[in-house]
Amino acid sequence: MAALTAALDISDLVVTYDGFRALDGVGLTVRPGESFGLVGESGSGKSTVLRAIAGLAPVESGSIAVEGVPVGRRRDKAFYRRVQMVFQDPYGSLHPRQTVDRLLAEPLAIHGFADAERRILRALDEVGLGSGFRFRYSHQLSGGQRQRVAIARALILEPSILLLDEPTSALDASVQAEVLNLLEQIRRDRKLTYLMVSHDLAVIAHMCDRLMVMRGGKTVEALAAGDLASRNAHEPYTQRLLTASEGFVRDASAAAGEA
Repeated sequence: MAALTAALDISDLVVTYDGFRALDGVGLTVRPGESFGLVGESGSGKSTVLRAIAGLAPVESGSIAVEGVPVGRRRDKAFYRRVQMVFQDPYGSLHPRQTVDRLLAEPLAIHGFADAERRILRALDEVGLGSGFRFRYSHQLSGGQRQRVAIARALILEPSILLLDEPTSALDASVQAEVLNLLEQIRRDRKLTYLMVSHDLAVIAHMCDRLMVMRGGKTVEALAAGDLASRNAHEPYTQRLLTASEGFVRDASAAAGEA
């Protein structure tokens, strides 16, 4: 039986900013429908991986393939139909002078969709907001509601892959739980692939099937999520991360709240 084409396949990725090597030969493979986590201390390069995939970081060398299709220097519309990104800060990722309706309609207009009305209503319903939020501005929304709008905007083109850059770190604990449950439900319903960055090992253990630990722009080791719970890490750096996050291992309801 032939192996499935990887949803994401990255090899020997190098990203340099003004002489500083933010990524140094990073590689990973994410299977279709999988949720894959990236963890590490601040500055480890985990968010840079997402930005490189999305075309927001200067890739010096290496290769990126999405669903078997090599990604060039420039991202075209077909790429953004398949891959969307949800950023860390819902306060900064939404235009303050645009209504929710405009925020959701814009990508549909760019990509030439004719059924904008149906897609906007579906997206709002899917993230638990409903049509009552359609003509509000972002300053009229709570942080959790803004992040739901950001997720709706990412979903509206029906991508197969979401890049999630600390999607709940700017939210308080109770709202984090709601948004994580929402993301997990959406992945199941749509059979999406996630590549998720988080500093919270509890979030990664709950949300992801596998993960990669990063430090200084390099891969430290790859683990299954179950290895976190059993503390089955081989590298001293990963063991130190586990110790620093003592108490992070929780059951699913504690890690992400009740749905």
